[in-house]
Amino acid sequence: MYSKIKKIQEQLTSGQISCVELTQSYLKAMESDNKKLNAYVNPTAELALETAKRVDRKITSGEQLLPLEGIPMTLKDNISTKGIETTCCSKILKGYVPIYNATVWDILQNQNAVLLGKTNMDEFAMGSSCETSCFGGALNPHDFSRVAGGSSGGVASAVCGNLAAFGLGSDTGGSIRQPASFCGIVGLKPTYGAVSRYGLIAYASSFDQIGPITTSVEDAALVYDAISLYDEKDSTSRGRVSAPASESLNKSIKGMKIGIAKEYFEGIRGDVNEAMQNAIKVYESLGAEIVYFDMPSLKYSLSVYYILACAEASSNLGRYDGIRYGYQAEHYADRDEMVCKTRSEGFGDEVKRRILLGTYVLSAGYYDAYYKKAQNLRGALVKAFQEAFTKCDVVLAPTVPMTAFPLNFTAQDAVETYLTDICTVPVNIAGLPGISVPCGFDASGLPIGMQLIGDRFCEATILNAAHQYEAATRETTFRAADMGVKL
Repeated sequence: MYSKIKKIQEQLTSGQISCVELTQSYLKAMESDNKKLNAYVNPTAELALETAKRVDRKITSGEQLLPLEGIPMTLKDNISTKGIETTCCSKILKGYVPIYNATVWDILQNQNAVLLGKTNMDEFAMGSSCETSCFGGALNPHDFSRVAGGSSGGVASAVCGNLAAFGLGSDTGGSIRQPASFCGIVGLKPTYGAVSRYGLIAYASSFDQIGPITTSVEDAALVYDAISLYDEKDSTSRGRVSAPASESLNKSIKGMKIGIAKEYFEGIRGDVNEAMQNAIKVYESLGAEIVYFDMPSLKYSLSVYYILACAEASSNLGRYDGIRYGYQAEHYADRDEMVCKTRSEGFGDEVKRRILLGTYVLSAGYYDAYYKKAQNLRGALVKAFQEAFTKCDVVLAPTVPMTAFPLNFTAQDAVETYLTDICTVPVNIAGLPGISVPCGFDASGLPIGMQLIGDRFCEATILNAAHQYEAATRETTFRAADMGVKL
């Protein structure tokens, strides 16, 4: 059994450890290890211990635990938590304490999941390294001189470093899958609408999606099943439309058609390509049929993503003006200067760049040339995926064309950093589910991630395909935190 969640619950219900003792062990590990990893920006020890005590009382009374009850976990710092500071790791939101919970946190809180704290991220989820955070970036547990990835780098660092059993991140263009790939763990980006976005502080509303980061595919399925509920507070919500994905993890994939679009493999590093080819061989040995095809529209995906996402960001971030909440400039002559200074001082450079780009493509004279054309190409990409899924059940691709890059790499080569999104953004553009699973290591021992993409609301299909691969290769491709619990 690879499920850390099930392993922990077995230890709890059998009396091997109390939930308070378990929580204290994680909090102790956070005290020592987080100084180096910088995964957490806001620990919530008091709340965690209160929840743990409730779980222990329930166990003592003989009540059955819910699937995620008593499990120490974390939330990315753009998921609203009532009464707990939520900053998006931006100076402009320092001191902001939400008066309501995100729906996903309501769900987990009702299950008595143990929140250890809020985790680091790129500012407003804009970045691929976690280094745009106003708290400094989270580090990669495999190599402290490397980034954990972004934008959900803190969640990935905490889960990989055994400072949380699982975490929730958000994925706008790869922000769950890319750090999961860099840290050698599992990251699931659900179908757009499967998980409520209510309470997620928006970057680009038609792309954003909340999902789990875990150490196994089974855990990703368990968390996905818990949070994929219909929510009337989110107008785009549909929830999970089929049976629980965790009940479909042991189906044979013999005869399953796995698609390979050659465009996904153009420009990727040699060792990453080798790992993909080895993964394809594993699937062939499991009885899957490999189907090769072309998807020419994929080459436009990065341009489409950055035009549309930045356009939406320029609108969504307009609310941060120093008047209603958050940071406000100290010295100004009038209201206009106050708003200008607040936004100039409060936002980091990467956020400013994306707001400027978004404002530009929406401006008169450029709207048709950029924004409208990008929307049309988005439609073409959606159709291309629809056609692809008439040929195959799942598309296999690299998660990232490279492994985790060194600290400060973004400042040295911004273009190369943006290119790390090239394999992940098509999933967000088309609103599809995608999962990243470890599939090998480079010469330096850094993890390589493989991505499986499914049709809309086919999470069970990609989770089962990923689970079968994990079962066949676990000993050689997974090197994240062990299955035990730190005591």
